[in-house]
Amino acid sequence: MKKTIIALSLLTALALTSCGSGSSSSSKETTTAAAPSTEATSEAVSATEGESSSAASTEHETAPQNEVGYEGMKAVTADSLKPGDYHINVDSSSSMFKIADCILHVSGTDMTADIIIGSKSYDALFMGTEDEAKASGESERITYTENESGQSVFTVPVEALDQVTECAALSAKKQEWYGRQLVFRADSLPDEAFSGSRYTSAADLGLENGEYTVEVTLEGGSGRASVQSPAKLTVKDGGASAEIVWSSDKYDKMVVQETEYAPVIADGHAVFDVPVTGFDFKMPVGAETTAMSEPHMIDYTLYFDSSTVKKCG
Repeated sequence: MKKTIIALSLLTALALTSCGSGSSSSSKETTTAAAPSTEATSEAVSATEGESSSAASTEHETAPQNEVGYEGMKAVTADSLKPGDYHINVDSSSSMFKIADCILHVSGTDMTADIIIGSKSYDALFMGTEDEAKASGESERITYTENESGQSVFTVPVEALDQVTECAALSAKKQEWYGRQLVFRADSLPDEAFSGSRYTSAADLGLENGEYTVEVTLEGGSGRASVQSPAKLTVKDGGASAEIVWSSDKYDKMVVQETEYAPVIADGHAVFDVPVTGFDFKMPVGAETTAMSEPHMIDYTLYFDSSTVKKCG
C-alpha cells in the first residue's frame, strides 16, 4: 500500500539549494513563478492529447518526425537483464504512431516486445526502413493480434533497449508504408529487471552524512516544466534524498518507486523531498498536476550528476 510522506517544513523548503540561506535563489525563482498555471496546464494537455483519425490519412504531409532517445544513451541488451515480462516506455519519432502500452519479454539472450496500438490504423509492421518495407514479402511483415480490450498487438523482435530501431507501419486506410524510429527505453524498467546495478549510489561515491548540492536535469512531459538546479542533497547512512523545487505550484504529488510524496508550497513552487535512487542514470518519477479540472499523473525522469556533488559548508 502506498504511503504518503509529508515533505520537510516550510522553513527547510525555503532553504532551497544554497546550503544556508536561500534568499538569492528564492529571489531568482520568484521572478519566473508568474506563469506556473500555463506551464502546468501545458503538461496536463500533453498527457491527455488524443490521436486524430483524420490526421492519419494525410500523415506524410502533416506528421513531423521527432528525435527519439536521449544524448549519451548506451544500448542495453538482454544479457544485462533478468528474464521476465516488463511494461516499458517507447519513444516514437511519429506523432501519428501512438503506442498505448508496450510489454517487453526477456528470455535468455532474446527480447521481444508487444507494441499495443489503441486503434486499427495499421495492418502490419516491418522492423526496418520504409524502403525495405516496400520491398519486403508477406512473410517478413508482422501482423497484429487483438487483445481483450480490442487493441492491436504487434509482437516485434528487440535487439537492444536505448538504441534507435527502424520500424515501418502499413497504413490500413491508404495501404502505404510509413517509416518511424523507435527507442525502447531502459530507464522505464524497474530496478529488479537488471542483473546488476544500473546506477551509482551514495555509498558507491563514499559520501559522508551531511548536506550537499547536486546538478539535476528533468526530462519528460511537454518540456515546459522545470526543476531548480542545483538541488539540495541530504546523505544519511549511505542513502540520499533531494529537495525537488518545481517551477510551478500545480503539483500535488510525486511518485518514486511506487511511494507517494506530498509537497510543501513555497513562493509559488511545489517543493518535494524525495529519495535519490541513484546517480548518473535517468531516475523515473511521476508528478501529478492539478492545473486542469482533473489531476493528471505525468511521467518524468530526474538525472543527478555525481560529478557535480559539492559538500555544503
